[in-house]
Amino acid sequence: MSKQILNASIFSVLMLGTFENLYAQKDEGSGSGSGGTNVGTSAAAFLEIGVGARAQAMGGAFVSLAEDATAMYWNPAGIGRISGFETTFTHVNWLVDTNFDYVGIVAPIGTAAAVGINVTVFGTGEQPVRLVGQEEGTGEFYSSQDLVAGISFAANLTDRFSFGLNGKYIKQRIWNSSSVGFAIDVGALYDTEFDGLKMGFGISNFGSDMRLSGRDLLNQVDPDVLNEGVDNIPVSYETDSYTLPLIFRFGLSYQRPVLLERSNLTIAVDLLHPSNDSESINLGAEYSMVDILTLRIGYRSLFLSDRTSGLSLGAGLILPTPRSSVEISVDYAYVDWGILNAVHNFTINLKL
Repeated sequence: MSKQILNASIFSVLMLGTFENLYAQKDEGSGSGSGGTNVGTSAAAFLEIGVGARAQAMGGAFVSLAEDATAMYWNPAGIGRISGFETTFTHVNWLVDTNFDYVGIVAPIGTAAAVGINVTVFGTGEQPVRLVGQEEGTGEFYSSQDLVAGISFAANLTDRFSFGLNGKYIKQRIWNSSSVGFAIDVGALYDTEFDGLKMGFGISNFGSDMRLSGRDLLNQVDPDVLNEGVDNIPVSYETDSYTLPLIFRFGLSYQRPVLLERSNLTIAVDLLHPSNDSESINLGAEYSMVDILTLRIGYRSLFLSDRTSGLSLGAGLILPTPRSSVEISVDYAYVDWGILNAVHNFTINLKL
């Protein structure tokens, strides 16, 4: 057995063992093993929104393909494969008039490692405050915003095996109440000895619980409504704490030349095991033509009984630049969310 295969095998066993232990502990406390469900029990659900139009067009089957600045979300090991400075920006008009934006910057450290920073913002604009009897609004406005700021590091332990970490600060805010948490993502990439075949795996959002607090939870109550002599007493409501949406991904991808010169077909499959839902499979494929135009298709949440999304389509184009050392690419993805309508993803990527 080669050293590369041994490294990958050992790491796979460690990650899978750790992940199963985490789920065993969670199941003991949640009662999910008795036929219940964990759907809707996690905080920071926006952490499950995939980053990058390329990945979204391929149905989210990306953990073994992530080798750009969006890898800090999918598999932080992927930034170790980046050979030069790279930055990416993603914008999505998400469901029900919300907006999702991601910025990632990666810089290599020689040929053996890389570092990166990433910021994700999700939220709404100002909304009128409405109360019973004041359905047209009180004259006040509120907004909500979720934020993730992360720092990533990846190392190429061999010419085939890469390992990466992404530590992140998470904040959720709605009007005057907020919640803060911290988490890490762990990932690895392995180029197998079969030409064109890669595998990747990772754990996302392993971290602290989150609990809302703030002055919106301050109120006054009358502890004894039958006694007129008791005045209202100031109280502070305490909300429950919720875990982050822990996700384990394992993926395989295979690339080979097809038809035209400098044209490749890539097929990818990801197996997902989330803490707040059932297991599912994401499928994706892309065909790149002469290193300029790429067409993509995907299907997500296969075998998930209550899935809302499914088919996705997209394309990518590398734009001509006056300098050969500079590459600018634009990607687009269309994702069907059934009764929730479609979502359009746009990504711009710059490589130096």
